[in-house]
Amino acid sequence: MTTPRRAPGGIWLITPPSDGRLEAALRAEPDVALLDLEDSIPLSGKDSARTAAVAHLGAAPVHGATVLGLRVNAPGTVHGLKDLVSVADAGLRDVVVLVPKVESAHELELVAQVLQEPVTGVRICALIETPRALLRLDNIFASPVLGGVVFGAADYSAATGCRRTSSALWWARSSIAAAAAAHNIPSIDSPYFDLAHPEGLRRDALEAREMGFTGKGAVHPDQLPDIRVAFCPTEEEVAQAQAIVSAADRSGGQMVRAGGQMVGPPLVAAARSVLGQAGVLTEPSAHGGSQ
Repeated sequence: MTTPRRAPGGIWLITPPSDGRLEAALRAEPDVALLDLEDSIPLSGKDSARTAAVAHLGAAPVHGATVLGLRVNAPGTVHGLKDLVSVADAGLRDVVVLVPKVESAHELELVAQVLQEPVTGVRICALIETPRALLRLDNIFASPVLGGVVFGAADYSAATGCRRTSSALWWARSSIAAAAAAHNIPSIDSPYFDLAHPEGLRRDALEAREMGFTGKGAVHPDQLPDIRVAFCPTEEEVAQAQAIVSAADRSGGQMVRAGGQMVGPPLVAAARSVLGQAGVLTEPSAHGGSQ
């Protein structure tokens, strides 16, 4: 099986497939715009929402760097199977398909078979939102068809009975971010659902970045500016990274002191990553390693 296309990191904006929602999502310029067929759609509206969503995705014009996608219903349900068949029948290509309630790599591989992933380039991503999934991260993330993972805090907290607070979710979030890094796949943190508290969103997004997530979900276009700021290196971080890289290049790859700390290859690599995130391109020296 060929290596799957990775999904983007950054901001994933999820929205119902009602008229005008996709257009509004595209105007906000997220990295991924996901139409939702699961939680935001009642059972009585699943069939009509599916038809509308697939039609929207098939007709949507190319819009900058935004990748289009769909959160389907769980594949173990009738509506989940209908969703996958509809995507396959429509011949959608290069879209993100977010699969909820994933608890094994086998589930992802069945989805890939239905969607003909090697041919269509569909980017299959797993929504990690159950205690059982947390205990099987290595199995799930090792799947050869997996293109990215998203943490679902609401369902996880409901399943475990924990509160949806920073301290209660710390282990789950850190585990997902670390496991995704180990398997070199993007990890997207759960959305922050309280639209009335932007300060809480900013704090939550900063925590996600500090934990190692490569992006964060959003449930409203108004949340995107705060998430962008949280995931963009600060001027101080960029300046410190530039100092570290410059000192390392001057030292010929040896341990060196920069900004009051001893700097070796791991810190140099981290500094180059910060500069890459900030769009500050640097050429690694012959001794400094690659970016």
